[in-house]
Amino acid sequence: MEEMGRHFKPGGRYARWYPLYEAFDSFLFGSNTTTKVAPHVRDGIDLKRIMTTVLVALLPCTIMALWNTGYQANLALGTLGLAAPEGWRGSIMAIVGCDPNSIFSNMLHGALYFLPIYIVTMLVGSFWEGVFNIIRGHEFSEAFLVSGLLFTLSLPPTIPLWQVAVGISCGLVFAKEVFGGVGRNFMNPALASRAFIYFAYPAQLTGDKIWTAVDGVTSATPLGVIAAAAPGSNVTDLGYNWWQLFVGTIPGSLGETSTLACLLGAVILLATRVASWRIIVSMLLGGFVASLYFILQSDPANPLYGLGPHYHLVLGSFAFGMVFMATDPVSAAHTRTGQWFYGGLIGILCIVIRVANPAYPEGVMLAILLGNVFAPLMDYFVLQANIKRRMVRHG
Repeated sequence: MEEMGRHFKPGGRYARWYPLYEAFDSFLFGSNTTTKVAPHVRDGIDLKRIMTTVLVALLPCTIMALWNTGYQANLALGTLGLAAPEGWRGSIMAIVGCDPNSIFSNMLHGALYFLPIYIVTMLVGSFWEGVFNIIRGHEFSEAFLVSGLLFTLSLPPTIPLWQVAVGISCGLVFAKEVFGGVGRNFMNPALASRAFIYFAYPAQLTGDKIWTAVDGVTSATPLGVIAAAAPGSNVTDLGYNWWQLFVGTIPGSLGETSTLACLLGAVILLATRVASWRIIVSMLLGGFVASLYFILQSDPANPLYGLGPHYHLVLGSFAFGMVFMATDPVSAAHTRTGQWFYGGLIGILCIVIRVANPAYPEGVMLAILLGNVFAPLMDYFVLQANIKRRMVRHG
C-alpha cells in the first residue's frame, strides 16, 4: 500500500488523485484509536480494519444475492406468464420489465427484496447496539455492520420483516450484549439470530415456497430436492450440474448459493490474514472425511449417502459458513491446534447432520454453533497440554 501511495503523493504520477487516495486509505486502514503516549502502536490492524476487510470480502456474495434473487424471481414470472409481481415491487418492475436475461432487471428486482431486509436489520440492530453502548459508555462498533450483513445474507428473500426484527433483536441481546458486547460473545450473533428464527418460526424458514420471491411458486433448494429424491437418484438426474451449483444460479438463501462468490471472499480474508486458513482447511478435511464415510456406508434409500465431497462443498451454505461464519475471530478457537480441531469438528458435524437427518438436510448452522460452544474447551485443553510440556521440560 505504501509503494502504491508513493505515486499519489505530490510530485508523483497521480498526484491529482491524492485527496481521493487519502480518503480511501483512511477509511480502509485508519485506526479508531491513536495512542498518545508510549508505547506507540504502529500496526494498522485493529477492529475497524478487520471489520472493513470482512465487509469488502462480503461484496461478491452481496452482488450475487442481488442478481440471483432477481434472476430466480424473473425466471419464475416468465414461467407463469406474468409481466410483473404483485404489490409495490410490481409497480417498480413494470417500468424496467422482468427480463431474466437483463443484469439490471435482475439486480433491481433482487434489491427490492434484499434492501428491506437489510434496512430492518440495521435499524433494529442499531437500536439495541445504541441502548447497550449508552449503558456501558462504549463507542459504536463496526462489528455490527458485519453481523447485520451476514444475518441478511443467510435469510430467504420472502421472510416477513417483523421476523427479521425479532431475530436480530434476540441474537444481539442474548448472544452478544448480555455477555459484555463486542469481543465477548461466545457464539456468532448472526448465526444465533438465524437459529432463533428457525426454531421459533420453522414454517417461514423451511419448505419449498420461501426460496423464490414470487407468490405461489414452489422451488426447493437443490439440497432439499436431493434429500427428497427417489432411491438411486443422482444430482444430474435431478436437473443440476456441478458448475451450476458452484456459480450459484439456484434457489436458496440470499447470499449463500454461490460457492464462487464465497471463495472470492475467502481469497481476500486469507490474503489479509483476517481469517484463519487452518479453520477453513480443517473444515474442508472434516467434511471430506465424513462424506467419504457415508459413501462407504452406501444406503440406497437415502441419496445423500452417495453424494461426493465435491458436491457437499457447493450445496447449501457449506462454503458460506466455512468462509464467513466458522472463521469469526471472536467465537472461533484461538490456539493453532485448537483451530484444527474446531474446523474439523464443524466439517464432520455438518455432513453428519446433513446426511443422517434427511428431515433437516442443512446442518451448517447447527454445526458452527456447536463448534462455537466447544471452542473455549478446545483452547483450554491445548493450553493445559502446553503448560504440562513446559513444566516437564524445565523441571
